[in-house]
Formats: sequence, structure tokens, C-alpha cells
Amino acid sequence: MEYFVIGEREIVLGFMLVGVSGAAVSNREEALDAFLDVTGQSNRLNRIAAASRPKVLILTEDVSDMLSHEVESHQMTGKAPLIVEIPGLNGHIEGRKNLTEAIREAVGIQV
Repeated sequence: MEYFVIGEREIVLGFMLVGVSGAAVSNREEALDAFLDVTGQSNRLNRIAAASRPKVLILTEDVSDMLSHEVESHQMTGKAPLIVEIPGLNGHIEGRKNLTEAIREAVGIQV
């Protein structure tokens, strides 16, 4: 398993159509359980073995907002999976940088 998505049901179903596993969540508790399982931080019996954990974790912006502290803490460890945020069903959240803006800021040039 290379990719895993956590988000709204419709987003997860769309990714499943192209072969990406995922967890559909509707609240913080469900999102946190899925996030901890995928990142290997769960206190309960981990359903995803370490060898088959994804390399890339795709989160919708809504889920990322729900788990902002946990996402930031995980990113600071530098461990897999890499976390990528995508817009949710309602589109891009105002005030958040999109990928193009983040690249421009990091590189310092406009493409």
C-alpha cells in the first residue's frame, strides 16, 4: 500500500475507484482513530502492519483542520507517511495556501 486517504465518504470512494485505500470519516474521533492507525501511533492493536503502512497519507483540508495538532506533531518527526492535503467536497478553504502558492513561496520564483 503506497497511498491512503482520510476524508469525506465521497472523496474516499473516488480514490477507491482508482485503487487507493481509505477511511471515510465524519468527525474528529473517527479521523483521529484512522490517523493514528495509519501512522502507527495507535494504542490499540494496530490494524495496519508496519511493512504495509502507506508512504503517502492524503487528508482533506477539513480533516487536516480537525487534526491540526496531531498532523503537525507527526510532520515534525520526519517519519513516513508524508502528509498531503487536498481540498474537500466544499472546495479550497479560504485563507489556506494552495500547492502553487506554497511552491512559489518555497522556491521564490513564479512558474
